[in-house]
Amino acid sequence: MNPKIPPLPALRALETAARLRSFTRAAQELNVTHSAVSHHLRALEDSLGTVLFNRSGPRMIPTPACERLAASVRKSLEELADALAQARAQGSGVTYLQVSVMADFASAWLIRRLALFAEQHPDIELMLRIHYQLEPPDPDSVDIGIWHRRINRKGYLCRKLLDDRVIAVASPQLLARYPGYTLADVPRMPMLRWTMRSWRDWLTAAGLPPDEPERGPVFDDPGIMLQAAVAGQGLATARWQMARHDLEAGNLVQIGEISIPASMEYFVAWRENHVREAAILRFYEWLQSELQATAVA
Repeated sequence: MNPKIPPLPALRALETAARLRSFTRAAQELNVTHSAVSHHLRALEDSLGTVLFNRSGPRMIPTPACERLAASVRKSLEELADALAQARAQGSGVTYLQVSVMADFASAWLIRRLALFAEQHPDIELMLRIHYQLEPPDPDSVDIGIWHRRINRKGYLCRKLLDDRVIAVASPQLLARYPGYTLADVPRMPMLRWTMRSWRDWLTAAGLPPDEPERGPVFDDPGIMLQAAVAGQGLATARWQMARHDLEAGNLVQIGEISIPASMEYFVAWRENHVREAAILRFYEWLQSELQATAVA
């Protein structure tokens, strides 16, 4: 080994601390002690003859030199991880993609189509990381992300994934309890609630009093709320694309013909010139193709 190249643990400590801006969080991610991270970074600073981090309250802010070095280390580690994965595949030519995806998109849309993707792209293996928070995770931690928020970071490509409409749905079993129902009957039906979407806009579009229901289960995951609607627990608002499978299967019925614009969008993001960019582009193009084939008119 070239003696001028620092040990791998020190380089990993540098990349992780620069990305997380915290020695404590870096130690947790690397499963080492805080003092081990500090020791590695002090040794690197002594070896390089330059300051790598400046403290700002509880945060450790990487210097410009540190940012450049961390980016190079990150890319090198990814290339090494990719080479090792390919070696483990024993020449099978399989490319592994780590995909971070919003929980609702995963449960209601993507998971149902994994077999189709595998059939069309047998040389790409998807490794899904389900994401539940509105704020995206660190985009450097995965190959590609499908999130509600746009990634505005230099060197990243970010594309809007789809336009969609929100509708109200219920199970046939629930609606059977209200024979001959009309829109006017909706307020007396059980209504499921999601923390990120009010019923008011849909009720207003339906010409009903825009009174948010005061009773009924409240969900922080719209995918789980949709499953509750399928189980007959109440009416739910849902993106048409997310409810489409259950609508076509007869598990859900749309209430009226009212639809309103979706308030939150989906974005796909990945780093430019990624070592697995060819596979990333094939996955992104497949997503677009599948969504366009079922786009809302």
